[in-house]
Amino acid sequence: MSTRSARPPDDPELPMLAPCRTLETSAPIGWLKAGWRDLRRAPRQSLSYGLMMVVLSYLISAAAWVWGNLGLYLGLVSGFVFVGPWLAMTLYAISLRLERGESPSLARSLSDAAQSIGGALVFAVILVVVLLVWARAANTLYIFFPAMADPGWRDLAWFLGIGSAVGALFCLVIFAASAFSLPMLMDRRVDAVTAVITSIHAVLRNKQAMAVWASIIVASVILGILTAWLAFAVVLPVIGHATWHGYRATIDASQWPAVQR
Repeated sequence: MSTRSARPPDDPELPMLAPCRTLETSAPIGWLKAGWRDLRRAPRQSLSYGLMMVVLSYLISAAAWVWGNLGLYLGLVSGFVFVGPWLAMTLYAISLRLERGESPSLARSLSDAAQSIGGALVFAVILVVVLLVWARAANTLYIFFPAMADPGWRDLAWFLGIGSAVGALFCLVIFAASAFSLPMLMDRRVDAVTAVITSIHAVLRNKQAMAVWASIIVASVILGILTAWLAFAVVLPVIGHATWHGYRATIDASQWPAVQR
């Protein structure tokens, strides 16, 4: 191992963020194709993860139906999108094993993900805080709901517009912070702050390509909703694998030591 690769992640000589490459606008389409290839190469492991996510989606929906209201439901669904990248570390591990030409297993991938749990937990705490704030904001938005028994379209549009703007702001922040940070934590011995800063920097440097990627993710979530979450069994594994390939194509994290597996 070289001297540079043996340095600890908190070495003062290391920069605060990893450099990123400039992406073509259509780059996310290539990531999606690579993600589909990974699913086909490891269908049992990937689809097992997808089915677990479908079950989790139903549990969240049931909890909101029994104990909550529409505001809580919206908060939980949005939180599902926030926490999803952290749960997808297992898929990154599968893609990493395939990249090395190894045969992945779900148990081994879960073990690989556990090795990076320290930095991921720091990131997860941030996501949970945002989730709780967004859940509270979703409930608070009802103060803008028209008080009249039969509100007009203009009143409803005002309410939906405010809700959409607030939700979009939360999603934009989380998207920028999580786009590449967790794959970097999986791949390299790096702290969560550096990974998040790197992710935000890469998103801001590649706005057009990342807008395409965000649109793909939104379309995938809508597809899941329209199919009563069933499409998540396939869509989420593909998105997870594609995120790993997006990280590989965008971030140059070679200055940090690799996580040994």
